[in-house]
Amino acid sequence: MSSLPVLPPSHAAAYFDNLASRYDDAWTNSDAGRLQRDAVWRQLDPLVRCGDRILDLGCGTGEDAVHFEALGGQVLALDVSPEMVRIARDKGVNARVSRIEEIHKFAVAFDMILSNFGGLNCVQDLSALRETLARLVRPQGFLSICVMSRFCLWETAYYTARGSFKKAVRRWSGRATTESGLSLLYPSSRQVRRALSPAFDLVSDVGVGILVPPSFVGRVPRGLLHTLASVDAHIETSRIGRIIGDHRLLIFRRS
Repeated sequence: MSSLPVLPPSHAAAYFDNLASRYDDAWTNSDAGRLQRDAVWRQLDPLVRCGDRILDLGCGTGEDAVHFEALGGQVLALDVSPEMVRIARDKGVNARVSRIEEIHKFAVAFDMILSNFGGLNCVQDLSALRETLARLVRPQGFLSICVMSRFCLWETAYYTARGSFKKAVRRWSGRATTESGLSLLYPSSRQVRRALSPAFDLVSDVGVGILVPPSFVGRVPRGLLHTLASVDAHIETSRIGRIIGDHRLLIFRRS
């Protein structure tokens, strides 16, 4: 995983700065985006107790931080994009500009570290963070990682139908580069487990966005989306659900 070129921090920041102003409209507040986020929250909410310290890596516009603070969590949110951080702060989030690779600077222990919807897909070598993550998560605390999966049935079908075969298979090799030069990894669950072992034990492996499509698919009737979300809730822990979903949520407990 570490053999890929590392994108300069300034380039990554500029990439996400460019997305920030439209991120909530395109994803957070879309019906599909909300249902996928609800699927993640359904898994994580029972793990959060009032007063828990939570570190949100790649917080984006702060939607998760707002949610977990409402549950009584004390959230510190980080993002490489100053513009994403500005929007998160406008929502009342304690957000700071920082790359995920810089979390070694922190000394406080957290009850949960969260990275939702692909933040860690931008990290070139997850194993290099293992010791730092182990130090920052209290014993028996949680590390919750929602990554973009290697195969997304919706994405492959959508772009194949439009003749965009390169986009249809872009995740399959486990790595891709966006048109603007952002390098992304699509690690398998086995690769993530290996990178974090033996410091963390996997306790849950869930597919997210299995039948609920990515937001770029466009307008899908709201009633149909909610029906698809109900089916997702029943198959999210199945092997097929974990394999074909847009994202994969891996929840680890600190050994």
